[in-house]
Amino acid sequence: MADSVREFYERYPYPPPVDSLESYQLLWQDSQRRRADYHLFWPNRTFREEFSILIAGCGTSQAAKHALRWPSAHVTAIDISATGVRCTEELKRKNNLTNLQVHQLAIENVEQLKTKFDQIVCTGVLHHLADPDVGLAALSNALKPDGAMYLMVYAPYGRTGIYMLQEFCRRTGIQPTDDGIHELIATLRQLPPGHPLENLLRRAPDFRQETALADALLHPQDRSYSVPQLFGFIAKAGLAFDRWVKQASYSARCGVMNRIPQSSRIKNLSLMEEYAASELFRGTMVRHSAIVRRIDTVGKSRAVSFDGPDWLAYVPIRRPETICLQERLPPGAAAVLINRSHTDTDLFLPITVEEMLLFDGIDSKLTIGGLLSKTTHECEEARMFFEKLWWHDQIVFDASALSDSA
Repeated sequence: MADSVREFYERYPYPPPVDSLESYQLLWQDSQRRRADYHLFWPNRTFREEFSILIAGCGTSQAAKHALRWPSAHVTAIDISATGVRCTEELKRKNNLTNLQVHQLAIENVEQLKTKFDQIVCTGVLHHLADPDVGLAALSNALKPDGAMYLMVYAPYGRTGIYMLQEFCRRTGIQPTDDGIHELIATLRQLPPGHPLENLLRRAPDFRQETALADALLHPQDRSYSVPQLFGFIAKAGLAFDRWVKQASYSARCGVMNRIPQSSRIKNLSLMEEYAASELFRGTMVRHSAIVRRIDTVGKSRAVSFDGPDWLAYVPIRRPETICLQERLPPGAAAVLINRSHTDTDLFLPITVEEMLLFDGIDSKLTIGGLLSKTTHECEEARMFFEKLWWHDQIVFDASALSDSA
């Protein structure tokens, strides 16, 4: 199976190779964007740009992008595909990425690097392995005790139409060849209205590319994980779930999940059960993107919490995807906050005039307590507002002052 997957990516590298990363580099020259990204993974660590990153299954450009994003970091890339390695080496040469090293290496053999990393990024890879448990366990062993892993795997319910078409291709003999892809494209033009794949084809611009269609529908190895299965997968590798990269769609506090009759009961469930219920009700999640840590280090650093007084010492930082709209507002709202990376259209956050004063005061320097000292807001109202901002993916927190003083 590993040979089949390698051969598949040699013929159909995904994502498609890119010639220029200029726009990406310009985007990440903003130090506040990098700071927000850093504290998404490490709320309790002082911001720094010198750390080690492993891109496990780098594809054609992911590692080069991280090397541009973090020019002071040491980035290591591994991939089983010679095509992916070659494309990454070319981007390294074009962009003079002296902080990037590239190796043709399977994830299962990552111990050959003889290095442990602050951050491991593994997105869209493990679900293609013959034995994902072995792959994730190998990555877990390569993670530093205080490290963080960005893990993305497929989710089952939103991919129902994909799995139906995968089985259709197998039964009808559509092969991962150029002729097979062209045959598949012609077939999809005749897809009956209402087919579970129809909405996904319409919403996913990637599906307009031949390599994306091949990756989704003709891949030789593909599996997915529901929320409970993902939690079990993580635990088996000696890891623990920390948070979702974007958590609003999983929360009963946000969007439609906060409006259904079962909302209060869902909020009383364990977080895993709450997330599982949200996945089932939404029904459209095609992937899960999580931040995980080594299970033996969980609890040794403070997690983001609003239960005690610590939240007053948090420094809120706006997530760069956040925008504030002040047109066509719901009744009683002074503005609406939207995270543009959300795909669920119900995930918007109306805020009042008083809340907008607090939001406008966020400057990535003042603590929440410092913000409150400049206003007349009640402490409990402010606590509820900042917790709401956090769950809706509008802000991250720099809580490093608490760790520094511990």
